[in-house]
Amino acid sequence: MSRTTDLLGATLIGLLLWWLFLILWAAIRLQSRGPGIFAQERVGRGGRIFTCFKFRTMKAGTPQTATNLVSGSAVTSLGRVLRRTKLDELPQIWNIFRNEMSFIGPRPCLPTQRTLVEARERLGVLDIKPGISGLAQVAGVDMSDPHLLAELDARYLALRSLALDANIVLATIRGNGQGDNTAT
Repeated sequence: MSRTTDLLGATLIGLLLWWLFLILWAAIRLQSRGPGIFAQERVGRGGRIFTCFKFRTMKAGTPQTATNLVSGSAVTSLGRVLRRTKLDELPQIWNIFRNEMSFIGPRPCLPTQRTLVEARERLGVLDIKPGISGLAQVAGVDMSDPHLLAELDARYLALRSLALDANIVLATIRGNGQGDNTAT
């Protein structure tokens, strides 16, 4: 997606859904202690580290590690709903305004996920901004398989077009892919 499309979309979401941001933030704060917005370092374009924002879906004090390494019991009941509906991603419009992310692109990973970072670097995936949703996510591939994820990210990079981005947006809205799985 172009920067203009990203900015228009983020502005529209912010203007239309500001009330939902407030309700979700308050509900998270009422359900469990800790902040309503979760901030975490992620790897962005060119391998630069940036702070990614999300609604908090896990209990306060959960280790900051890859989701697939965290126990499912760390996810709050509201967090399960937010993850399933992808509403936990809404605060990332702030990352779009800051030009750190796009709506569509490879999902940003943690700096500690070295295997994935190295595979993405080798395949040229770090040449583009990460996205709120991406080809791998709607295909149901999460960060637990870093090589397959990097290959799908590279495929997106090779096929990137407005039509593909539109298809990924529609697939995301339909609920394709359920995000990273937690450990059992």
